[in-house]
Amino acid sequence: MKAVQSRNGTSQIVELPIPELKPHHVKVKVDFSAVSVGTELMMIRNQSNAGLGYSATGIVEEIGEGVTHVVPGQRVACYGVPCHREYVVAPKHLVALVPEGVNPVEAAFVGIGAIAIHALRQANLQFGETVIVVGLGILGQVIARIANAAGYRVVGLELMEERCLLLEQEGVTVYRSEEKMQQALALDKTIQGADAVLLCASRREHSMIDSALNWLRDRGRIVIVGDTGTDFDRDLLFSKEATIHISRAGGPGRYEDSYEQQGVDYPIGYVRWTEGRNMQEFLRLIAEKRIAIESLIMNECKLDLLPDMYQSYMNSPEQMMGVIVTYN
Repeated sequence: MKAVQSRNGTSQIVELPIPELKPHHVKVKVDFSAVSVGTELMMIRNQSNAGLGYSATGIVEEIGEGVTHVVPGQRVACYGVPCHREYVVAPKHLVALVPEGVNPVEAAFVGIGAIAIHALRQANLQFGETVIVVGLGILGQVIARIANAAGYRVVGLELMEERCLLLEQEGVTVYRSEEKMQQALALDKTIQGADAVLLCASRREHSMIDSALNWLRDRGRIVIVGDTGTDFDRDLLFSKEATIHISRAGGPGRYEDSYEQQGVDYPIGYVRWTEGRNMQEFLRLIAEKRIAIESLIMNECKLDLLPDMYQSYMNSPEQMMGVIVTYN
C-alpha cells in the first residue's frame, strides 16, 4: 500500500505492506485523511521514518477479536495511528462510527476535533466564562468553534488576516494584535480578564505565557496546546495565583497500552471523557450542525501529491488551513 513518511527532513511516498489485523483493532480502508500541518511539519523536521497523519475516515474491512461496536462495511473515523496511507489498523477505542448524514470530509478531522475538545476540558470553563484562543491555525479554529457552540465568550488572537476573517465569519471577536486585545479586556469591566487562555501557537523559541498571565483574571488558567515555549515570570504567576496546564492529545487513554492496545476501557463513572468519547462528541457536534468544519477546508490533494503540499505550506502558510487528502 502507499503511505507518506518522513525521511531525513523531507516527506516521501513509500510502499508498505498492508498491516495485519490484531485483537481489539479495526482494519479500515481510508478514503479521506486530514492534515494537521503544524504537527506534521514538526515531525518531518525532527523525526526520520515516521508515519504521518493521525486523523482519517474510511470503510471498515475487518474487525478483530473483541470489537463489537462496528462491523465491516460501515463508515468510521480513526485517530491515533499514522493515517496518510491506504489502510490503517486502529485500536477499537480510537475508531468511532460516523453518524448518518455527516460529510465524510468533515469526519476525517475527528482526531483534531478530539484534541480540541480535550484542550477545552483542560481549561475547566463554566457556562458564560471567557476564553482567549491564541493562534488560529486549524486546531485553534476548531477549538474556537467548539467553545463558541458551548456558549463560552470566545476571543481569538491571530496575526494572519486570512485566519482572522475565517473565525469572524462565525461571529467570534478576533484581534490582530496583543495591544488591542489587552485594551479591550481592560475596558470590559464585566469580566476583569479572561477565565482561561489556550495557547495554540507553535513557536517553541517564543513563550507567550507571560502575555497570557496579563490577560487572565485572578486565579485564571493557561492551557498549552501548541508546541510553544514554556518560560514564564514566576512573580507574575504568583501575583495571579494562576495555573498552567499542558493538554496531552485527545484525552485520557492516549499513549496508555491497556486502553489503546489491549482494549480495556475506563469506566464512565470514573473517567467521563476518554479520547474515544471525545471523538464521538466531535462527530455529534457535526451531525447536529453545532459546528461546521467544511468551511475550514481550503485545500485538497491526492496522496501522491501530499509531499508537494507540505512544501507549499512552508512557502505560503496564509493560503493553507484545513487540508484533505483523497485516495480515489
